[in-house]
Amino acid sequence: LASYAQVSGKLSLDQSVSHYVPELRGSSFDHVSVLNVGTHTSGLQLFMPEDIKNTTQLMAYLKAWKPADAAGTHRVYSNIGTGLLGMIAAKSLGVSYEDAIEKTLLPQLGMHHSYLKVPADQMENYAWGYNKKDEPVHVNMEILGNEAYGIKTTSSDLLRYVQANMGQLKLDANAKMQQALTATHTGYFKSGEITQDLMWEQLPYPVSLPNLLTGNDMAMTKSVATPIVPPLPPQENV
Repeated sequence: LASYAQVSGKLSLDQSVSHYVPELRGSSFDHVSVLNVGTHTSGLQLFMPEDIKNTTQLMAYLKAWKPADAAGTHRVYSNIGTGLLGMIAAKSLGVSYEDAIEKTLLPQLGMHHSYLKVPADQMENYAWGYNKKDEPVHVNMEILGNEAYGIKTTSSDLLRYVQANMGQLKLDANAKMQQALTATHTGYFKSGEITQDLMWEQLPYPVSLPNLLTGNDMAMTKSVATPIVPPLPPQENV
């Protein structure tokens, strides 16, 4: 969605987070770019604190947040950063996140069986997970949950999304969305074995088993990030 907003001329990855979220002006987010939250180099932690329940509390938390390291120097996977990216993308397009996903992104990708809120007539197909007490549960939608991990999809829609990213199918008469997908494969940071794209992570192909294991092992751990200047264009063999 952020890439679509960018190719539509509505969003700049180089702008600060606080440029798009005025509530955060004067905070650390004056020095954190949209690209940083889109590449897990903002310094934000993985999970939202459990006591953050609404937008007012979220903004207060983010306003007071101080990074352990300067933005763009370390990579650490962050659901909070992913959620902020979704929020910013929708704001830049002038619509709610729900409308941006359900009325623009999913239809243009041809993903007609994917949802933020599963319809009543599809609930029987909605998979269950299990909590620590071995009780069946659906995903817990905390604040920024929709933006960070809220889409529920089917195997066929997911395969379509993968195929579109791999260039194995062309989106119907939608050059802008295809351009947006391709742009997400641009490499912006190098962190260990990983080249960090806009949310995607890539390893060069062919990849050795040790490098594959190392790359996956470090995906959720903090590591030094080095900017790739100029950014690495989308690669075929990854």
